[in-house]
Amino acid sequence: MSAPRQIVTRFAPSPTGYLHIGGARTALFNWLYARHTGGIFRLRIEDTDRARSTPEAIDAILEGMAWLGLHHDGEVVYQFARAARHREVAEELLARGLAYRCYATHEELEAMRAEQKAAGKPMRYDGRWRDRTLDGPVPNVPPVVRLKAPQTGETVIEDAVQGQVVFRNDVLDDFVLLRGDGTPTYMLSVVVDDFDMGVTHIIRGDDHLTNSARQRQIIDAMGWPQPVYAHLPLLHGEDGAKLSKRHGALGIHEYRNLGYLPEAMRNYLLRLGWSHGDSETISTEQAIDWFNLESIGRSPARVDFKKLNNLNGFYMRAAADSDLATETEALLGRLGRPALTEHQRAQLLAAMPSLKDRAKTLIELIDNASFIFETRPLVPDDKAAKALSPEARARLARLTTALAETPWTAGEIEAAVRAFAEAEGAKLGDVAQPLRAALTGRTVSPPVFDVMATLGRAESLARIGDQAAA
Repeated sequence: MSAPRQIVTRFAPSPTGYLHIGGARTALFNWLYARHTGGIFRLRIEDTDRARSTPEAIDAILEGMAWLGLHHDGEVVYQFARAARHREVAEELLARGLAYRCYATHEELEAMRAEQKAAGKPMRYDGRWRDRTLDGPVPNVPPVVRLKAPQTGETVIEDAVQGQVVFRNDVLDDFVLLRGDGTPTYMLSVVVDDFDMGVTHIIRGDDHLTNSARQRQIIDAMGWPQPVYAHLPLLHGEDGAKLSKRHGALGIHEYRNLGYLPEAMRNYLLRLGWSHGDSETISTEQAIDWFNLESIGRSPARVDFKKLNNLNGFYMRAAADSDLATETEALLGRLGRPALTEHQRAQLLAAMPSLKDRAKTLIELIDNASFIFETRPLVPDDKAAKALSPEARARLARLTTALAETPWTAGEIEAAVRAFAEAEGAKLGDVAQPLRAALTGRTVSPPVFDVMATLGRAESLARIGDQAAA
């Protein structure tokens, strides 16, 4: 008995745009299945559409994969560079009588389709050159090469997600393998690349199901081993409609710049159509251990940004303060914000325990930490300006004196402010809210005594003094 083949999966995006969330999920599932089985995960860039493929899109795909931590095995395969190999297979099919040259003109094909449409028939190539021999040269008609596909019977896809999917061969026409200019079609290139790369499992969106039937016919004609197919239901928006730009951010790079962590995105993408009991938070190690094709659902999964935010908040709270500070500073750089000083960096790290408990994304965290990045004198926003009434400013001036000798920890500061409020015959909020406005320029912030501890004595008293004197 021969040893079982090592499992090889692949992710094969077209670089005509960014790596979108659906593609990222497909990449994740392929990566997880390879890692779960001790197999190989390959990356292929299907760049045969030369008019729409761009270096920028390729870079975005590679960067998105790297950010998600979906590292591929071996070198990246670029499909366009393999065109000669694809043509070689088409020529072999021609030589074996399993493909043929079709000299039908564009006008003939258009007339054929119009006639079929008028008769209410499916529009498909009618095989007019299938068994025809060429008596002489056909001027000005570069032939395409078509597969001589089975005309009777069925092509069956045993799909690990969708179950058995049956296609009648009489509705699958003799599709093109080589265009008139000799360039291979997507349908041929994919099959040849998968075979040469040793791909054993093809995990992709269910919009490729019909392609699988056609590709299987090429595989059968070449006598190659059939891969295992697993077609994933496409993603839908929260409204149940097919996911599109109107549902929000689609490119993985957008999620990164919206302040999501890669481990949260992996967890979230995993739960879009795959389940393991009632588990919601699943670490990458657990995902690799548990992942299988049988637990992929057949129904479209709905993207739910509230769930993503909650998951991201969970991973932020679990992250080491230093790691989160590093991620935050990197995001500030991508957003074009000024580089942090060493002092600001230390303040951010010191404030991180409080900051990460109050935020679900790094953008929220940056917003909450804005008091660290402000420079004196602060310009209060409209709400903060209202809190800084003349009476409040006068009270802040007296508070500055009361705090002059206070030990500078959040607990000691709070005790001193409470004592000051009691001595003033005021409620704590009547003191704390103008204090917050003076320190942050806002009426909403992390706990005000934590803010003061983070800023330090000199900066805190200076900010309070600025507003007290205004």
